[in-house]
Amino acid sequence: MSSTSEPSSSDLQDFFSNYWDLFAGSILGILALVFHLNGFPYLAVLFAGLGIASFSFTVSEIAEILAERLQEPYSSFVLTFSAVAVEILLLFMIMLESSHGEHALETVKSGIISAVIVDMNVLLGIAVFVGGLRFKEQEHNEDTSSTYTTILLVASVALLVPSVLAYSSGGSANLLTASYIIAFLLGVYYLSIFIFQTKTHIHFFKATARSRIFRLRRKKRLSGIEEEEEDDYIFEKLSIPANLVIIFILIFLIGIIAEIFASDGMQIAKDYEISAALAGLVIAIISVSPELFTAVKAAKADQIQRVVNIAMGASTVSILLTVPILMLLSPFADIQLTLDFNSLQVGALILTVILAWKTTDNGETNYVEGISHLMFFLAFAVIAAFYH
Repeated sequence: MSSTSEPSSSDLQDFFSNYWDLFAGSILGILALVFHLNGFPYLAVLFAGLGIASFSFTVSEIAEILAERLQEPYSSFVLTFSAVAVEILLLFMIMLESSHGEHALETVKSGIISAVIVDMNVLLGIAVFVGGLRFKEQEHNEDTSSTYTTILLVASVALLVPSVLAYSSGGSANLLTASYIIAFLLGVYYLSIFIFQTKTHIHFFKATARSRIFRLRRKKRLSGIEEEEEDDYIFEKLSIPANLVIIFILIFLIGIIAEIFASDGMQIAKDYEISAALAGLVIAIISVSPELFTAVKAAKADQIQRVVNIAMGASTVSILLTVPILMLLSPFADIQLTLDFNSLQVGALILTVILAWKTTDNGETNYVEGISHLMFFLAFAVIAAFYH
């Protein structure tokens, strides 16, 4: 007779499936540190990137738990802020490497733009594609996409100002000042949008109707049918403040690993003459990857409204918060960060916003629109790989 005190293989599998990301992040982070200290930069960067993605996945999972408790629009704020915090950490660590060459600063600028490109084309594209295959068409609140694309278009135009000055006669002398002014204006713009989302126009960011999955669950509850699902995930049982503390601890650990990633990654990029555009794209993919899993799960559950909120909300925060925060931190690191983006970055950003506007303006999505976003991203990735 088997002892009930001994854990079964099923219990062990459940435990591993719940916490694999924490184990993976810890092991990969340690391996990255070991390879970094022993002079193996390629392996250090590989394991550091995977470690960041693993811990970021845990952050995303906890943020999703908090999001369920807080509800929209605050739920999407938690998800987007957790991802943007990782993005800011990565970019700041790379910015600190600028003492070794201008390539690091160009990578930071590329990373800012690439975060929006990846959010709007990879995250939104894959989620819309998966949801479209499963449900043919999915509906969302068209006010959400209309508002977000307007905000992103204005933010993109604002980023053009320092770039235009860089090409004007005498404008380069005022480039740093103009960059600080634009960063300040973006921060003020974000505050007004925050009030718009959370106080005056909350209904713009909520689903116009509950998804089919939710309606089915509600019907089961009314019929007295309980879903047989018992979740032993520890973060489900913790309070909101406790989960917030854990998120901050995980982001701190990500920051330590990000320092290894930035230090060795910039050296590899310099040795192999990897373009700043491609390096920025890799950083964006790493920071966005946890959100991608959340968005795909939402699309498969017919929660396309949540997908739109995550993708467009993260893109908005990526510009309106990342830029002001990095500009604010740069003097403390004795670094002059200017917002003079090249034509590839600005062009791709504006075209991305236009594409998102066209694919979401009618409040419906399908898999062809998802493919369109992915095609745009692949075209951008090809250019980024060869653009110097």
